[in-house]
Amino acid sequence: MAAITPSTNTTSSWIKHKNTHQTNCSLQTIHFPKQSTIQNPPPFTVPTVRKEDSNSPSKPQWNFIQKAAALALDVVENALNVHELERPLPKTADPGVQIAGNFSPVQEQPVRQRLPVTGKIPESIQGVYVRNGANPLFEPIAGHHFFDGDGMIHAVQFKNGSASYACRFTETQRLVQERSLGRPVFPKAIGELHGHTGIARLMLFYARGMFGLVDHSRGTGVANAGLAYFNNRLLAMSEDDLPYHVRVTASGDLESVERYNFDDQLKSTMIAHPKIDPITGELFALSYDVIQKPYLKYFRFSRNGHKSEDVEIPVSKPTMMHDFAITEKFVIVPDQQVVFKMSEMISGGSPVVYDKEKVSRFGVLDKYAKDASSMKWVEVPDCFCFHLWNAWEEPETDEIVVIGSCMTPPDSIFNECDEELKSVLSEIRLNLKTGKSSRRPIMSERDQVNLEAGMVNRNKLGRKTRYAYLAIAEPWPKVSGFAKVDLFTGEVNKYFYGDEKYGGEPFFLPQDPNCEAEDDGYILAFVHDEKAWKSELQIVNAMSMKLEATVKLPSRVPYGFHGTFISANNLANQA
Repeated sequence: MAAITPSTNTTSSWIKHKNTHQTNCSLQTIHFPKQSTIQNPPPFTVPTVRKEDSNSPSKPQWNFIQKAAALALDVVENALNVHELERPLPKTADPGVQIAGNFSPVQEQPVRQRLPVTGKIPESIQGVYVRNGANPLFEPIAGHHFFDGDGMIHAVQFKNGSASYACRFTETQRLVQERSLGRPVFPKAIGELHGHTGIARLMLFYARGMFGLVDHSRGTGVANAGLAYFNNRLLAMSEDDLPYHVRVTASGDLESVERYNFDDQLKSTMIAHPKIDPITGELFALSYDVIQKPYLKYFRFSRNGHKSEDVEIPVSKPTMMHDFAITEKFVIVPDQQVVFKMSEMISGGSPVVYDKEKVSRFGVLDKYAKDASSMKWVEVPDCFCFHLWNAWEEPETDEIVVIGSCMTPPDSIFNECDEELKSVLSEIRLNLKTGKSSRRPIMSERDQVNLEAGMVNRNKLGRKTRYAYLAIAEPWPKVSGFAKVDLFTGEVNKYFYGDEKYGGEPFFLPQDPNCEAEDDGYILAFVHDEKAWKSELQIVNAMSMKLEATVKLPSRVPYGFHGTFISANNLANQA
């Protein structure tokens, strides 16, 4: 989930990293598989596209002026690349670090049916598990952050005890245009947009747009982070664009349908972590802008896809708003210390900045408010939660309880830092009567591990929940297993994937939507064996924390981001 931030210097050239087996990181050493122990270890290869894809565009037909402009701008870009690579890239922008080992991309895979299964797939699992991730189509030519890669969805479909697998790119406007040009031309938001070269790359991109060489009017996002199933549509999302509608076929394959604006209702970007209320079926979301006011907007959709009016949220500066939370009555908006300062690029820095003078706060707003005049802000000093796992109301004390992982240093995912990263599962209480807050770690110091990426039972979202299932992000940035945490007592039950096996977000799937026991269900997780260089899907009983079944996958699944599950009934009713 997070970027790799080694403390030792590495060369800025990706080419020199192709045979690197080990990188020293801020917490400990990461061992990438040695080629002698890997079956067909992949160097960076350009992922191929299925031949039957009729949407694959041909080379653009340019006139004389466009050809001349393209040639001139290419010369400028080449000079820019040479200049940028004269000095070591930051570790958070070095592709040799960011996409090494099983963080590296893979090719698309058509559906493979009847996969080998060890154990027995539970009968209640009928449908498809889909997980998003970053998978660059082209080899980076300069800076690259793991978050910059093109979106690819990995899908495992379950039917009556058997399983199939496929993975496909989400056909974003960005990917379609770059594929037609045969190389990357859209600027990478984190890996390239830093310092003077970042400004130059933006100017270069808009110059190409002026000559009609690229079209940025239809979005520039990568759709690589979140997935949600809403109003009969699977939506692939990143916070820099509209969502993309992706359809799951009857065979278990994936087809990109369109850049989805909710029937012309959505005019702005939408963050990758919208919340779907399990009772009302409504979708709640935020949109933020890093350039102009309003910097932050809140809106919702009815279960049938009808959008509310935007509610402008008053924030003084553009702020990273990766996630938020809902309760039964309220929306909880974090206004934290990681902000955007485009002016930092002029002085040679990153536009993503940790503002130490700013005091973090959480805003509480009625979910159906038509403006932000009734919003209550509660300060929560020195708090940065990249993800919020749940929130609920406790009326007897006039408090909102928020569950999140508090990360320090706050900007360590985006900027180099010598301090060790810590991600502490915390309970944050917002007192609406006094305007005060409190915060405490949920686990004891003895049990403390970095917990990032995960969830509660989504049938309980916005309501009081006892359990959270979170990735054990150790050895950082890999995930060695997951923890089932009792949010009331702090008791922790850990499950590890196995020797030299690492995964990502644990997905909790209830056995029955109406079951009384909150933890009656299964954890689904993609796992990669770095010794055998093979991937699998593990299914773990969430009550007993015992392995139920393992699905052997036909190809490698890189470490990725967030996922969801679509039931067989919902698959049959897709738009």
